[in-house]
This record gives sequence, structure tokens and C-alpha cells, in this order.
Amino acid sequence: MANSVSARKRARQAERHRQRNASQRSYVRTQIKRVLRAIEAGDKAAAEEAYKAAVPAIDGSVSKGIMHANKAARHKSRLNQHLRAMS
Repeated sequence: MANSVSARKRARQAERHRQRNASQRSYVRTQIKRVLRAIEAGDKAAAEEAYKAAVPAIDGSVSKGIMHANKAARHKSRLNQHLRAMS
């Protein structure tokens, strides 16, 4: 356990940041799953709408340092590949 005042404060901050990051990560994963479910269902219009909602969520996680830029690009690229393959 943290002994100094500054270490205790850092532990509190780390816990808040951990929870915020977990929430953001979960949100991004949910957005990605919505796109994949729409693609599996064969609903192109819903998949495109879900993709348009997922891209800003993915980009936001990069700007907040939750996801690496290359991983985000890979997710967006693969989702877009699946969308193009539907038509």
C-alpha cells in the first residue's frame, strides 16, 4: 500500500484513470461488434450506419491513448473490407 501522501494520491488517480479507460475500451469494442453483427445479418444499410458511428469512437480512443494508432487503422480497414465485400 502507498505510504506517502503523493503516492496515495497517485493510487487514487490511477484507479480513476483505469476505470475511465476500461469504460472507453468497452464502448469501442461494442461499436465494432455492432458493425460486425450488421454485416453478419447481411444488412448493408445498418452496417454502414454502425461503421460511421464506430470510426469516431475508434479515433477518439487513439487520441486518448487507449488504443495504438496502427491497431485503430487495422480495425477500420478490416471493417471497411467487410463492408465493401457485401456489395
